[in-house]
Amino acid sequence: MKPVLVIDAVGLGGRDVTADTPHLAGLAARGVARPLGAVFPAVTCTAQATFLTGSTPAEHGVVGNGWYHRGPGEVRFWLQSNRLVQGEKLYERARKLDPAFTCAKLFWWWNMGAAVDFSITPRPFYPADGRKLLAVYGKPDRFANEMEATLGPFPFFDFWGPRAGLASSRWITDVALRTLAEVRPTLTLVYLPHLDYDHQRYGPNDPRSRAAVRALDGLVGELVAAADDIGAETVVLSEYAIEDVEQAVYPNRALREAGLLEVRATPVGETLDPIASRAFAVVDHQAAHVYTADDAAQARARAVLEELPGVERVLEGAERDELAIGHSRAGELVLVAAPGSWFAYPYWLDDAEAPDFARTVDIHRKPGYDPCELFVDPELRLPFLRVARRLLQKKLGMRYLMDVIPLDTGLVRGSHGRLPERAEDGPVFLASRDFEHCGGDPGSHAVDPLSVSDRILALLQRP
Repeated sequence: MKPVLVIDAVGLGGRDVTADTPHLAGLAARGVARPLGAVFPAVTCTAQATFLTGSTPAEHGVVGNGWYHRGPGEVRFWLQSNRLVQGEKLYERARKLDPAFTCAKLFWWWNMGAAVDFSITPRPFYPADGRKLLAVYGKPDRFANEMEATLGPFPFFDFWGPRAGLASSRWITDVALRTLAEVRPTLTLVYLPHLDYDHQRYGPNDPRSRAAVRALDGLVGELVAAADDIGAETVVLSEYAIEDVEQAVYPNRALREAGLLEVRATPVGETLDPIASRAFAVVDHQAAHVYTADDAAQARARAVLEELPGVERVLEGAERDELAIGHSRAGELVLVAAPGSWFAYPYWLDDAEAPDFARTVDIHRKPGYDPCELFVDPELRLPFLRVARRLLQKKLGMRYLMDVIPLDTGLVRGSHGRLPERAEDGPVFLASRDFEHCGGDPGSHAVDPLSVSDRILALLQRP
């Protein structure tokens, strides 16, 4: 098989590829560039599952970055088990065609337990005393260990949180460069996250976001050169593009005020009680799943949410099939945000009752995605002194709470998740070869996201 490098440049839109991104533009000039159709919800875990299986969320079951697990009665986000993705994966199909096929999966999601030869993904340790020890998970163990021994520890605080930025993509790029040169897999999947952060913080058109695009272009240039050195083809794609937003929408507060959502008062603030609630929302950028206890609750929740400003559509039953989201993991109701709006998870009605985790980076306790974790609370006096104090408490083995995250959703200027109004406003598909070598010419139309795995497979098999 012909080796192929696939770069997932998160948040990259077709409009981002311009004269000041010479490496991306150069890849397009020598091969092909097309808009890439988005899958709903246009979020990381769903999009990657579609790229890997060539199927819709209704089929592969990844209805968002997280969902409500009805059995244990828990909302779980950012799970990593490959078994949660239903259907045959790209690397499984390729190995059937060529037993000598090898794959390296570098920070793509659904990494743990994937049928690949080399992998590395973020996976902290959680000792019994309550600490969190930052670490990566690798297959085989020596692969991740050798990378960290050579490149230094993965910069976890640059991967998510207020410091999230270029350093995380730089480290992953360095891992990919070493993998291409030394391991030479048949298929190398690389995830570059940093563009997503500034686009959400500032909006996609802010000068700081444009600087992040230029930095991405530099990394892509290094990776394309490394792929060329070993005779590999390159694909650059993105899961979604970011749009400007002006307002947050709070479906859980509306449901609580309607008497449908229940909370539990704790010594450290209110927590959502999914089992006692008759309706609640699991929000995910510009999409939300609303889980209801019975038909009456469903009807009441729909009536409430249809009147909520910033909600464009409320889908239920067969209506969810319009967006191929009708899976058993989906909510009884599915919300789509209006342009310029996004869904925020808070369910408390008074910030004094917010749970302690609300002001921290905590992607597992929050029953929804929280982009406020990309900011340090601007109302804090000497915030970095507070951070230094918390880190000292950590080093001394003391209990501490890194409570520096704001509750002000107005800070967020970019979001994603809804389908773009125009294909050119969505994600992008670039390849080093034309469509004759990767699955046929779509003409002027956007590339179907369901065709991505077939196109990569065609490149792997080209002469």
